[in-house]
Amino acid sequence: MPALRRESAFALEVYENLGNSHTLRRSQACRYLIVFQKPKYWWVNHTQTHRQELEGEYLWSPRKNQNRAKNVSYDNMIHVMPGDVVFSFADAAIRAVGVAIGRARETPKPPAFGSAGNQGGTDPGWQVPVRFKELTDPLRPKDHRSQLAPVLPARNSPIQVSGDANRSVYLAAVPEPMVDKLTELFAGQVEQIVESITQTTAGRLVDDAAEERIMQRTDIGPTVKKTLVNARRGQGVFRINLEQIERKCRVTGLLDRRHLRASHIKPWCICDDREMLDGFNGLLLSPHVDHLFDRGYVSFSDVGDLLVSKELNHAVLESWGIALPRNVGPFRQEQCRYLEYHRVHVFEKSSGGRRGQSTGAAEDPEAAVNGEPVVVRTE
Repeated sequence: MPALRRESAFALEVYENLGNSHTLRRSQACRYLIVFQKPKYWWVNHTQTHRQELEGEYLWSPRKNQNRAKNVSYDNMIHVMPGDVVFSFADAAIRAVGVAIGRARETPKPPAFGSAGNQGGTDPGWQVPVRFKELTDPLRPKDHRSQLAPVLPARNSPIQVSGDANRSVYLAAVPEPMVDKLTELFAGQVEQIVESITQTTAGRLVDDAAEERIMQRTDIGPTVKKTLVNARRGQGVFRINLEQIERKCRVTGLLDRRHLRASHIKPWCICDDREMLDGFNGLLLSPHVDHLFDRGYVSFSDVGDLLVSKELNHAVLESWGIALPRNVGPFRQEQCRYLEYHRVHVFEKSSGGRRGQSTGAAEDPEAAVNGEPVVVRTE
């Protein structure tokens, strides 16, 4: 018990410091820029290993040239962040777009390369996990060289003014004017691919990117960084604060905290520092209910009515013993602003790429009219 009191006191101190510190106030104006920072765009010149890297879902490069000299395009590998976008250039065209799903790590040359990719000898290199999707309409830079030439980077450009690849460059950063021109030329293909890849990660990619940005911040120390990252996992200060407000799963009634997840109402990845740790921005939920809530299949009204997405197969609720209609009790005023955010931005919109037409049990015919969700209320 004394240890628990010390932990609770620490939680309160960190939480209050986040709200009151000069550092926080100074950085408050830029905090959402950190969370919503645009991804970086990269251009990879694939040669002999094009097919292996696309199918293996990675980029791989040596760390240095064969003569041990540094290579900027190899150094770029360690700067790729989760969520960054990669244009894959091979055989004179951009043929695929990928999304980085992790940071670079040191690995040996992939066995799939065989004798290819020997620029760095036998030394380990950098490998970045990237999920690619091939374009239905590849883009040949030579066909658009007059439009691309003015927006090429002055140094370490991935292509020449002629539209040919710069063979000395493997991975290059794409400046914003060039990104704008490429996305214009692709006419929506890039955005569609990035969205489809991101959805397949069930939200992990967005959270990973937000976590990496926290770890790179210079306005907070390591203790606060760890506290904010632990909150992503429903641990530490956030859970302590939440358990002062919620005591059980509102849907199942389970009280045993060992089997309850501390779930953010407003998703962790788009919260500011204080919201990440705010106990009012959370619910204690049984794992299966947490899954439904996190993916946007269910939500709650301010007065506690269970809201069920029209995309949710009702057989799921029946199998899990969630009877309808159901009211879980009214929420506090401080919780309601977070619930409003969940209803508007998460409910029926965040199903981790698994949304689609329901199969199995028939939907409520009235719920399908004009795409309205099923709203389950007690009379």
